[in-house]
Amino acid sequence: MATVIGVRFKKAGKVYYFDPSGIWPRPGDSVIVETARGMEFGEVVTGSRSVNDAQIVTPLKKVIRIATEEDIRRAETNESREKEAFRVCQEKIAKHKLDMKLVSVEYTFDSSKIIFYFTANGRVDFRELVKDLASVFKIRIELRQIGVRDEAKMLGGLGSCGRPICCGAFLGDFQPVSIKMAKEQNLSLNPTKISGQCGRLMCCLKYEQDNYDAVLKRVPRVGKDIITPDGVGVITEINVIKERIKVRIRQEDDSFDVREYAIDDVRRPGPGDAAAVRENPRQQDKRPRKPAPAESADKPQEGEEGAEESPKRRRYPHQKAPKNLSTDQFFEKLKENGGVTPVQGKSEHRRRRGGRGRGGQAQGAEGQQFPRAEGAPAPAEAPQQETQTAPSADA
Repeated sequence: MATVIGVRFKKAGKVYYFDPSGIWPRPGDSVIVETARGMEFGEVVTGSRSVNDAQIVTPLKKVIRIATEEDIRRAETNESREKEAFRVCQEKIAKHKLDMKLVSVEYTFDSSKIIFYFTANGRVDFRELVKDLASVFKIRIELRQIGVRDEAKMLGGLGSCGRPICCGAFLGDFQPVSIKMAKEQNLSLNPTKISGQCGRLMCCLKYEQDNYDAVLKRVPRVGKDIITPDGVGVITEINVIKERIKVRIRQEDDSFDVREYAIDDVRRPGPGDAAAVRENPRQQDKRPRKPAPAESADKPQEGEEGAEESPKRRRYPHQKAPKNLSTDQFFEKLKENGGVTPVQGKSEHRRRRGGRGRGGQAQGAEGQQFPRAEGAPAPAEAPQQETQTAPSADA
């Protein structure tokens, strides 16, 4: 645990923790603190308190002193100089014809550096701009590109509710907001109604999301069954704000009635509960199914009268292609066959495919021979081919 105080440097900016180091300012006092970029002028927003070590970044910077009248006048002088620097930078941007929009200018407390914040659609080559600004102000120049949400935070404005926008009034950090939040809160998905001044989704969508998540976990989704005091029904609407739901229940006269219940009065269906009767039940698949392979009772069986013998179709098996062996497999087969090559000869391969072998007779797939037609001349005997033997592995 460490004792710290919270200091804010900008309106609605992020709160940073500092070590009081024996100085105990109250909330609302102005202090001079030590930061990574030098001394800064800030305002205390939270008094001294103890926080966990995981919430702070060590080592903690210290509070130098409570701001004096001279420090306050110096801060006011820097604010007036920022307006002049803003005007000069705009003129330089127009001179160099750069596609960028200047948003804000900030002087450090000790006037050692000027920071220019701008927005742009892509990368901007502002090297020449920095040189011109450095020749005018004679101090260090820094340009930072920011996003549209940071721009809205710096400029401020009024939201659709008529109040100042949240990021410019009190939000220190931006929270992630998604379109799923707008759907769960039953809001219009019109971008003009759920977008803020920055053109992104409004930050206020995050405020009630935790409550919506907690309530929606207690009941099923719309269209699911639910057990009510009047029986089983189907959920038609969920009101998260009032924590009430509307359920469609079947009556005794086969009509349907919509009733409203509190979420605490209903429960999810269990394994022994009956399913709800729906107004429009699902239609079954009416596609014709293939008949079963079993023989029908009307079809005459074998041996009965009227049974006709259907000619059986002769089937010939397809001969598989010879398998290609790797070098290691080839020598392994060679040793198993006693030095005889495992590669088939052309004549044997042709006989297995049903080609014509020696003797002028055609051979089938199973090795049976078919006689020649009467009067057909005998073909000339094919010269016998020598089978080549691969060299032995011991050679």
